[in-house]
Amino acid sequence: MLVLLVEDDPAIAASLREGLARFGYEVDWVTTGREALAAEPPDIVLLDLGLPDMDGLDVCRRLRTRSTVPIIVVTARGDEVDTVAGLEVGADDYVAKPFGVREIVARIRAVTRRHGIDGTGETTEPAPPSLRIGAVSVDVPARRVVRHDDEVALAPKEFDLLVALTRRVGSVVTREALIDEVWDTHWFGSTRTLDVHVSALRQKLGPEIVITTVRGVGFRVEHGDAS
Repeated sequence: MLVLLVEDDPAIAASLREGLARFGYEVDWVTTGREALAAEPPDIVLLDLGLPDMDGLDVCRRLRTRSTVPIIVVTARGDEVDTVAGLEVGADDYVAKPFGVREIVARIRAVTRRHGIDGTGETTEPAPPSLRIGAVSVDVPARRVVRHDDEVALAPKEFDLLVALTRRVGSVVTREALIDEVWDTHWFGSTRTLDVHVSALRQKLGPEIVITTVRGVGFRVEHGDAS
């Protein structure tokens, strides 16, 4: 599996490259956002936010517009705003420095497992079928959402959250279950991230789908007004 490491600190990069190699990963190391955007397509990206030439959030956003490659943000920033911002622009996970190589490997395995990718970069499981709720069709293999005849642009985690909810239409899904399924059990961030993504889905899908908050428990998705 090819890992694109975007990190401008040589000491951190050297440690990660050596550690990831021990676990069988091939690492392509670049130090700037421009190099990251010009690199050959990897299987996964480890992306530092504090780059010398451009903000890592911009790099993440631009990578996401052209690819569904898993992205793990690796940064010294510990502010929750940065965490949420990274996830909103398309990151799949977030690791704050300092960290250990084993933690990074665990995150890589968790993210690639959610994407159905094994160590060779090949898909390991057949894609699940499409889902429909009212006027909204969720094409899971293609990761596309269509409302009536219009495609709705969702961030990766928004899509994963919608799938998790629509697979259980009418049932309450606990916050813990959604975080485990969408962000994995290795997620250590604030549960506010879940609320941010639910709010985004409500805004983008409008009245077509109703996502009800069950206070103290979780969320329930139901058919909305499809007119």
